[in-house]
Amino acid sequence: MTRLAAARHFLVAAAACTAAAICAPRPFREYPPLEGWDTAAQLPADYRAPAELILGRLMFPSSGFRGAGRFGRGGNWLEGGTAWTVDYPEGDRTFAAILRRLTRIDVRSVEQPVNPDDDDDIYYYPYLHVALPGAWSLNQAQAAKIRDYLLRGGFLFCDSFFGTDEWDGFLQGMQMILPGREIKELRDDDPIFHTLYTLTERYQIGNARTMAYRGVPYRADGVDPHWRAIRDDKGRVIVAIAFNNDLGDSWHMADDPDYPERYSSLGMRIGINNVIYAMSH
Repeated sequence: MTRLAAARHFLVAAAACTAAAICAPRPFREYPPLEGWDTAAQLPADYRAPAELILGRLMFPSSGFRGAGRFGRGGNWLEGGTAWTVDYPEGDRTFAAILRRLTRIDVRSVEQPVNPDDDDDIYYYPYLHVALPGAWSLNQAQAAKIRDYLLRGGFLFCDSFFGTDEWDGFLQGMQMILPGREIKELRDDDPIFHTLYTLTERYQIGNARTMAYRGVPYRADGVDPHWRAIRDDKGRVIVAIAFNNDLGDSWHMADDPDYPERYSSLGMRIGINNVIYAMSH
């Protein structure tokens, strides 16, 4: 696994570079989160330490389409505090710690916000988390860059969105990124559910806010969980989609006694499977 991951990390990054270019990923950076700073999200002591894998989080502009609510509100996405920063950074750092504990992958302790407008920087991250993709509002250049990233071997995990309106917003962006690519439900026997943990039984992973205020684990009409994917021409999953689920909350709220442990347990196992799949397929 260690050598496989290192090879993929190198190849994906190197593919974007010309022979004359000097390539280097952007240094670590941090932005204000949508939900406010949490003391548990303080920088770990080793946050500057190099690692084999850095968990990327896709930055994107967001719009106020119908149903997006506060997630589509205004603000400068380049300065944080908008849709892409939901469950950030605590969720990312909790997930990195879990990967370190339960796998042999050498993961950096902090995430990396990845702006698709930053030249070739996106190619350094074989795994990108996309939070609240129902609110993204990509331009053609950003969509083309993400498409190229995926077809070179990258992997998107789209999470934390619920209901018809948010699905429609997700589709608007995804049809720009991968026009004509079919979205299909994942079968229980798909390899992505069996890379480390066997996950043939998957229940809805709930949203903390709606449980607290409405007593249900979903937003809007997002009652039934769906595990969907888009594949490349070789059949590899390049976009994994957790619709009507909130894995970001399952990581972000893992230490909150009011958040059900079973959601965090499943969310962590699915997340680990996704990363291992992205690094080995």
